[in-house]
Amino acid sequence: MLSKAKNDRFWAGIPPWIFIGAVVVLFPIFTFMTIQNINRQNESSLRLLLEKGAALIRSFEAGTRTGMGMHWSAVQLQKLLTETAQQSDILYLLVADANGTILAHGDPSHIGKSHGRGLNLIQIARSKKAQWRLLAKPDGKKIFEVFRRFSPAEGPLGMRRGRMMMQMWFGLDANERMNILQTDLIIFVGLDMASVEEAKSSDIKHTVIMGVILLLIGFAGIILLFLAQNYRAARTSLSRIKAFSDNLVQHMPIGLVAVDDHYNITSVNQVAKSILNITNKEVIGENAEQILPGELWQMLESLDDEKRIIEKEIDCNVSKGEVIPLEVGATLLNDENGTFLGYVLLLKDLSEVRSLRKEIARSQRLASVGRLAAGVSHEIRNPLSSIKGFATYFKERYHDVPENQQISDLMIQEVDRLNRVVGQLHEFARPITISKKPIQLKTFIENSIKLVERQAFENNIEVISSLSQEVEDAYIDPDRINQVLLNLYLNAIESMGNGGNLTVTLAKNIEKNGIKIQVTDTGAGIGKDDMAHIFDPYFTTKPSGTGLGLAIGHNIMEAHKGEINVESQLGQGTTITLMLPDVLKKADP
Repeated sequence: MLSKAKNDRFWAGIPPWIFIGAVVVLFPIFTFMTIQNINRQNESSLRLLLEKGAALIRSFEAGTRTGMGMHWSAVQLQKLLTETAQQSDILYLLVADANGTILAHGDPSHIGKSHGRGLNLIQIARSKKAQWRLLAKPDGKKIFEVFRRFSPAEGPLGMRRGRMMMQMWFGLDANERMNILQTDLIIFVGLDMASVEEAKSSDIKHTVIMGVILLLIGFAGIILLFLAQNYRAARTSLSRIKAFSDNLVQHMPIGLVAVDDHYNITSVNQVAKSILNITNKEVIGENAEQILPGELWQMLESLDDEKRIIEKEIDCNVSKGEVIPLEVGATLLNDENGTFLGYVLLLKDLSEVRSLRKEIARSQRLASVGRLAAGVSHEIRNPLSSIKGFATYFKERYHDVPENQQISDLMIQEVDRLNRVVGQLHEFARPITISKKPIQLKTFIENSIKLVERQAFENNIEVISSLSQEVEDAYIDPDRINQVLLNLYLNAIESMGNGGNLTVTLAKNIEKNGIKIQVTDTGAGIGKDDMAHIFDPYFTTKPSGTGLGLAIGHNIMEAHKGEINVESQLGQGTTITLMLPDVLKKADP
């Protein structure tokens, strides 16, 4: 059915003017060729009849000449004439004078009758060239008549002897003998054209048939040339479309899997292979149930005419223990006639989308916390100032009581700590403002390391720096970046306790025309469960931490349109990378 539809479309795609044009061009050509062929065959037949008649005349003349030499009687010469005329294709053989009177005939009953009406007999009697004409019998049959001068002997003497012989042959009286001596003779041969006409009719029929066949062949040739051109054009177009579609399928940003009506995989692009973790094997022609994860196979099985499209998000178990969130679209694949061809699966990895969703949710939570912190910090700072003032007053008033002095110092210390926390909360809550300026980055990082060298030395920690000489000036806010670095140094020192290595690395980030700063420690590391919360405010694993250092650092990096990435394994240390793009340019004038 599909093949028939394709054939119908194929023939319907041929313009009708091609058929009409082929007929208009070829029909006159082959008609002319057929007529020319028929005329040539007719001329050939007439030429053959003329040669045959001329040969008969020469043969009869030779027989007559022989008879003259052997002194044949009139009976023998008449017998020669009669027997010659009795051949199947000879209707008559006669000799007449220049007046048309028949002097000798294969049928003696015609002697004395007139023949040659309509011909210039005198002119014919003087020419030795054989001529012909067509006659018609009363029954409609055609006669091919060949005639010329009758010369049984050459030369004047021979002609006279021939005429004398003819006198004896014809048995003429004295007056008639005198007349025949003074005139020339003409011989007529009537040939039956029935066989020739039959052969001619057969030839014409054959020629017409061949002409029609050649016409059809020529017509078919033109159509085939057009079809060949169409085929080449269609093939070129299809090749381009296939190349485009293959390139599109292979490089589209979502995964595609095509399955035929027997559940065999017919196409799968690189994105789908990467998502399904089947990049290391050939899957074309394999059964989909054996290749696809169970969740995708169940979606294919659930497709039918009523449920032609399925779209949903699933957690797909692509390999042992690895689950990937996918957005899947499954649909039936039909051609333009509605014939079922198979199934199509579209796969989109939602890992990054879900990460962004979590980031958005985190940002929304932080925004809510920020709004709350702005109000709380304002309300807390005023009472804290009053409490600190009263604690200072009691310390001065009861300076002679050591116990009261100790309590007052503790109160003042706790108020200061609480004030610092509120200050950090307030800083976290308000929008980060940065003031960029060009600095010598290598010197800037070396100075930041010096701020923690003593604390590192006291904890038996070796500070290692690897600062690239290629990085010169950078366009950043030095105070804010220094705040981030100091927080990372202190966190690293605290995580290592007593002993370890603190490594600071500076290098160019060529792709983004920026820099990359890494702070690596050999401390306790961060657990997998805690990694998702390290930038949340007030999340900390330290007994005395506020949980705002990394959250503020994250905000500072976002203000610089940069990134802060954390890589850590529990018990093996932590590496924090600061990515600052577009900072290797000078400040605007």
